[in-house]
Amino acid sequence: MKIEKYKKTTKGRYKIYLDDGRELLLYEDAILKFELLLKKEILEKDIMEVELYNQECDVYHVGLESINNRFKSVYDLKETLLKKEYPFELVEKAIDKLLSQGYLNDRSFAKSFINNKIITTNNGPYKIRRELGDHRVDSNIIEEEIVIFDEETQLEKIRKVANRLYNSNRNRGGSVLKKKIVNDLVNLGYDTLTISKVIDEFDFTNDKDIAKKEYEKLYKKLSRKYEGKELEYKIKEKLYQKGLYYED
Repeated sequence: MKIEKYKKTTKGRYKIYLDDGRELLLYEDAILKFELLLKKEILEKDIMEVELYNQECDVYHVGLESINNRFKSVYDLKETLLKKEYPFELVEKAIDKLLSQGYLNDRSFAKSFINNKIITTNNGPYKIRRELGDHRVDSNIIEEEIVIFDEETQLEKIRKVANRLYNSNRNRGGSVLKKKIVNDLVNLGYDTLTISKVIDEFDFTNDKDIAKKEYEKLYKKLSRKYEGKELEYKIKEKLYQKGLYYED
């Protein structure tokens, strides 16, 4: 069967026009492998083999494009390709090829991921470890690469978060405010020992001026609904929830 002409399309593919009216959309890799440029023809019995190899090329190129769009772990890319309903064996073959070529590398992914999180978020080491685990990166790789998140950088981030929380929650009493800051930092993925090196820099003594201000605010709000001893009880209850105590 003769090949009448070739037409270059997108993504390294060519449309092949056959003399029986059929058209084949093939990757350049498939054209070269089966020497279609030299032979200028293709046998009927070879078309299925060419198309099978072309599908293999398709899985590979889609995988490569996916990595170029956003760096992925081996697990992520495999999931992406399987969701496109490519045959499992072709996905495995594409993954192996991308690994051997160095386009796919969990260590490089982990390094890039950690650096990005350090630069763009306030997440601590434990949270980053969990997130990398979700990408199925090997725990040994995670531990070897997380060391770039050194203690000095952690302390700097903890101080930044603690300052923000301290200044935006000044209507809370010392013990409640301290507990909130520590809990928020733990949830961000920092360990309590590192947190304690920063937390002691802040003054958590009960501020009478804050308590008085909150008392007056609550009095104005709750006096619309309560009075007498019930009003005082409700105010003290609200103050207690914020870790504050005020006696007029």
